[in-house]
Amino acid sequence: MAEALWRWSELVAAAAGLADGSPPANVINGITIDSRAVSPGDLFVALIDKRDGHDFVANAFAAGAAAALVNMAYERKPADGALIRVEHTLEGLQRIGIAARARLDDNPNARVIAITGSAGKTTTKEMLKSALSRLGPTHAADKSFNNHWGVPLTLARMPRETLYGVFEIGMNHPGEIAPLSIMVRPHAAIVLNVLEAHLGQFASTEKIAEEKAQIFTGLDRNSGTAIFYADSAHAEVLRRHAEARAAKILTFGSGHDNDAYTAGRSGFDEDPLNPQETGVRFKEDNLLVQCRLPAPGRHIAMNAVAAMLTIRSIGGDVVEAARGFEALDAPEGRGARIVFKILGGHFLFIDESYNANPGSMTAAIETARQAVQDNFTRLVLVLGDMLELGEHSRRLHLSLKTTIDLCPNVKVFTVGGRMAALYEELSPAQQGARQETPEAIEKQLLTEIRPGDVVMVKGSNGSRTWALAAALRRHFADGSST
Repeated sequence: MAEALWRWSELVAAAAGLADGSPPANVINGITIDSRAVSPGDLFVALIDKRDGHDFVANAFAAGAAAALVNMAYERKPADGALIRVEHTLEGLQRIGIAARARLDDNPNARVIAITGSAGKTTTKEMLKSALSRLGPTHAADKSFNNHWGVPLTLARMPRETLYGVFEIGMNHPGEIAPLSIMVRPHAAIVLNVLEAHLGQFASTEKIAEEKAQIFTGLDRNSGTAIFYADSAHAEVLRRHAEARAAKILTFGSGHDNDAYTAGRSGFDEDPLNPQETGVRFKEDNLLVQCRLPAPGRHIAMNAVAAMLTIRSIGGDVVEAARGFEALDAPEGRGARIVFKILGGHFLFIDESYNANPGSMTAAIETARQAVQDNFTRLVLVLGDMLELGEHSRRLHLSLKTTIDLCPNVKVFTVGGRMAALYEELSPAQQGARQETPEAIEKQLLTEIRPGDVVMVKGSNGSRTWALAAALRRHFADGSST
């Protein structure tokens, strides 16, 4: 039977807080920041962000919360249960996360992995979570909790019996990654790639690489492992930062001089939903391991190589771990594929709507184009604005035309003012429609889809292309086949 996540006395001590009220009748077995997601026995953390979590403490207790972490100034309500008072709830959550990480130090076999990159973090996290679960108790966030509150929350939820911890670390402005890496204290840290994401907050992609390399800051000096994509234009920046930590350096990529690289089968089968595979070859002993991929694409295959190299670096059995890939499917918004029935036949929907930057957008278009060439007749691209690109925005949106022009039979629908510039540069045969909002273009898109199409939807979260993906699912759900 699993041990309690937190005992009351150790939780109060971890938060460096003051207990207020009678202790909970039972141990704390969950931690949440969303009063709508409270389960009986949870600790509710009243964070202050766009909304003040203190306004929802009553809701949390009504839903069965065992306790709440609140600021000193919070006024107790009659129906409140046990409280832990701290100066700032975010700092209290961070301290709980740090204490949870420290518990793993009692197990010399426990290993922690941190992941960053401009794209692929969540996919790689899910690969590692699924694979490492074959080897022992594994903990990772259910969602993309990779920011200043998501990382400590994921740490705070980590069971004490965890053998493998997997953490995403993201950023959208300078200075975010280093403190989170120090909090996580990984044994192995991965930089998947460096792309033109959040370029509006940085002077260049080299500056983005400098920030991504800060994930190595939390590595134990002289004993940590730094893992990065050697084909990156900024690989030397990453190497320099890894060397500064005296870390062991491992690289992955397409070249055979890397510690791990793609090899063997890695393409489409006749069935576009059939599990894809890639071979991962290890330079050290020439071992070849076949891995099932959650979705097709060279970028997905490279994520698998990074995951397998990382597992080997921490002493894991990669052959057994690879079996964990077999049950892994791409999540909604990150390459999930559905074949929908439609009058006269069927079409393939590729849901890439979670987020976008120029590199991930290009990779998604290329992968969708391959699906058309292998199994279908026409590509329908639904592209939303790519945000946070600053003065480079127009150039980077227009740069997608080169990839689109490689698609022999394509119809493009765009959402947002930034994508409108790209739309105007397309030929009349390529143009589908353009609108400012997903709602405005929804009907035009739905009436355009026909048998034999591949429909791919992608855009930054702020462009809300996920609303179009949801509309597609609703509209065609009755005749779907997956």
